[in-house]
Amino acid sequence: MKTFIIPTSQVGYLVKRIKGKTKDLEVISPDLSRDKKRYFPDGEVYMRILNADKLRDKRVIVLYSGAPRPNEGLMELELILQILRDNNVKPEVFFTYFPYGMQDKVFDKGETNVAENLTEKLVNYYKVKKIYVIDPHFGGRKWIKKYPIISISTVPLLVEKAKKDFGKNILFFSPDIGGKRRTGFKAMEKKRLSSFEVKMFPSRVNFKGKIIGVIDDMIKTGGTLLKFYEIAEKLEAKKIIALVTHGVMPVGISKIKKKYSKLYLTNTIKQKEANIDIIDLILKTIS
Repeated sequence: MKTFIIPTSQVGYLVKRIKGKTKDLEVISPDLSRDKKRYFPDGEVYMRILNADKLRDKRVIVLYSGAPRPNEGLMELELILQILRDNNVKPEVFFTYFPYGMQDKVFDKGETNVAENLTEKLVNYYKVKKIYVIDPHFGGRKWIKKYPIISISTVPLLVEKAKKDFGKNILFFSPDIGGKRRTGFKAMEKKRLSSFEVKMFPSRVNFKGKIIGVIDDMIKTGGTLLKFYEIAEKLEAKKIIALVTHGVMPVGISKIKKKYSKLYLTNTIKQKEANIDIIDLILKTIS
């Protein structure tokens, strides 16, 4: 069966390379406005999929990244899904990066679990059949078992490349307990005090003279990885390298590159520093 992929604007750089990879995939790009743009002059998103009615009973995957513009991107995603719903198309959604993924539980009174709310809406309102997510921040949370979520890990790709460059004797670590929950690697002791404040404690593992590889799901401000670096440096690590899936904020990426001996970063989000390609991982997953 042929698979039809509808990309949002933030994954255009990936779609250009997906085209022609296999005859079993066909890309259907949303139409532009009369002005050949995706936005109206006031900034509102324009969306049209001219032949959406012909996609009924077909396998349709909406390919989407929640960065670098999470709010505009979500509006674009919802408009695509609404058009498909209007035409009785039950799609799948592939998140290269899931926005609001850090808001995956209620930390303080008056907050909400944004990640689950979005997932529930996709499944129950838009009738999404499957949700693929690359290294979601909510990986391992109990609530995800209620939904057709398929988590995809880039960790093997990152680890393979690091071992090729630095040898097999790397001590891999997660920066915190959340990272351990997602990857299974040992973690620094870290306590989240609120939605905004965390405290990290030194590890009991001997870092002296060793190459330390810290594996994390994302870089935003870079605060967590910078704290990890400070502790690893005090513990006299020989070299400290970072292996990260999502490069969310350029300012954070820049900070990590300056400190760490090496940064391995996938291209789930379009960033110039990305050096690990996910195209084959996407194709393998959806096939």
